[in-house]
Amino acid sequence: MSDSKLAGQFFDAAIGLLRRVRDEDAGEIEAAGTLIADTVVDGGRLFAFGAGHSSLAAQDIVYRAGGLALMNLLTVPGVVGVDVMPATLGSALERVDGLASAVLDSSPLRSGDLLVVISLSGRNALPVEMAMNARALGVKVIGVTSVAYATETTSRHVSGTYLKDHCDVVLDSRIPVGDAELTLDSIEAPFAPASTVVTSALLQAVMATAAGALADRGVEPPLLRSGNVDGGHEWNGRVMTEYGDRIFYRR
Repeated sequence: MSDSKLAGQFFDAAIGLLRRVRDEDAGEIEAAGTLIADTVVDGGRLFAFGAGHSSLAAQDIVYRAGGLALMNLLTVPGVVGVDVMPATLGSALERVDGLASAVLDSSPLRSGDLLVVISLSGRNALPVEMAMNARALGVKVIGVTSVAYATETTSRHVSGTYLKDHCDVVLDSRIPVGDAELTLDSIEAPFAPASTVVTSALLQAVMATAAGALADRGVEPPLLRSGNVDGGHEWNGRVMTEYGDRIFYRR
């Protein structure tokens, strides 16, 4: 099989998943966008968390041109990406009980805020406890996960629950267990993961919905402009000044 044919198959798989989440998650996307708009109007702060590669989708909605200026990254040392050495440490930390509590206790999260928790499997202790403990603080939680894992894998949290069980809104990425879209007789392992593509698209759809919901209420969405277009820095400076008390990535 030619390399170009494999590339085409991956694009087809990713497009198919994008169509599924567009059509099958429409209600949840609307609910999540509305919840974010509610939080902005009510004076709450916005945060996003993901571990490992799930952090890529979280970072994609923080300090992003065309995105909401109020979205902040909730970081956990050692699990934000694959830059920690060894990279396998990040995976191990996701399974540590109590880590989420320590992070939340030292974070600015408070009642009335909103937290997006991203975890493909939703089975590890860290994302489960992050969502569970955030809700106990009075924080609204939007979970982004593949619900299929809850029926095809075993939870690694002592409660036996998954991320999906501790959210106000659940966005199902529809990613198959294992996160690999392609197989080939000459290659033993499945390959070509699509979770980052789909999860990022899901969240950008939610951000777009939130911006529209704010505009519908007569509220100017606090959006950032690209710093690479004329006037972008000045625009962003005004937004950050107006909402400085809710923006933590500048501190």
